Amino acid sequence: MNESITLDPRFNGPPDSGNGGYTSGLIAARCAWPAVTVTLRTPPPLSAPLTLSGQDPVQVHHGEVLIAEAVEGALDTEPVPPVTLDEAMAVRDAYPGFAHHPFPTCFTCGPERPGGDGLRIFPGRIPDGRTAAVWQVPEDVTPPMVWAALDCPGGWTNELEVTPRLLGRITGQVRQMPQAGEKCLVMGRLDHSEGRKAKVTTTLYGAARTVLAQASAVWISIAR
Repeated sequence: MNESITLDPRFNGPPDSGNGGYTSGLIAARCAWPAVTVTLRTPPPLSAPLTLSGQDPVQVHHGEVLIAEAVEGALDTEPVPPVTLDEAMAVRDAYPGFAHHPFPTCFTCGPERPGGDGLRIFPGRIPDGRTAAVWQVPEDVTPPMVWAALDCPGGWTNELEVTPRLLGRITGQVRQMPQAGEKCLVMGRLDHSEGRKAKVTTTLYGAARTVLAQASAVWISIAR
């Protein structure tokens, strides 16, 4: 493999770097494996050519800087059990990011996107600690957007409003693309937390409660 990708500034997480889920999905789309594990080594720059090279691992560089690596993945966790769309909507107003958000313009979950752009996935917490959100699938949906949808609902299971974290590694698989305009459900679950790392699982359900996509990820706390 030897090709180049560029992250449009629209697809940011923090203001000056790529959304971790979207970036990982963009890389995964260049790989032939059913499930892909992407490890982000440093925040992905926006509006800069990133070179993909190699086969196993696939490496992503910005100049001489290693940005990410991708290998064949395997999902070893069960899907997060779903709630109803009504139950997900009922906890939307309690989304912690409305009050305290480390990256309020995030493409996936930022409430302060200019003009309302972005996926507008606002995961509230249900009593057992899982997160739930309704996602109105945009007309221009792409596989990297599905990876972005699987990203932040996992992070919010572990109090991002208290301890800011960034995606460090994600294993994802898109089984079936959602339809444009479909109301989907995104669920998140905290599987383990120790020190600076938190392991989470996220699941995307279609309108018929079919599992469309799933991810297992590791989030790493950062300095404020």
